[in-house]
Amino acid sequence: MKVLYQTAATATGGGRSGRTRSADGELDFQLVVPKELGGPGGPGANPEKLFAAGYSACFLGALQFVAGQQKVKLPAETTVSAKVGIGPRDDGTGFSLDVALDVSIPGVEQAVAEDLVARAHVVCPYSEATRANLDVRLAVLAG
Repeated sequence: MKVLYQTAATATGGGRSGRTRSADGELDFQLVVPKELGGPGGPGANPEKLFAAGYSACFLGALQFVAGQQKVKLPAETTVSAKVGIGPRDDGTGFSLDVALDVSIPGVEQAVAEDLVARAHVVCPYSEATRANLDVRLAVLAG
């Protein structure tokens, strides 16, 4: 693969209760462990929030890309919401993620929207990275 863009981020402190910062300093987050995972909760980011933000933005970009290929105009109100959960794996050896993408494409026929979302799921690098590891559920609301 020819890398077209690369960035980096570094976590410091207590991992999930530390801090993460991008190499260019544009992103800088205090990390807080959610109460559901035994932490204090409260304001701050966590890896699941960051993954959900990245996946939703990336998938929307992939959706725009495939819509352009198919000559379908997506309305400005098109949204992608990523729901990311974490829990213990059934085999008891670690943790895994649970991911669902809710895609809303108002004003586009349901069948067309579903086709675009399926194509975007092939194009999106986050979908590609998770394909063999997670069952990413897709829900499409159109019309």
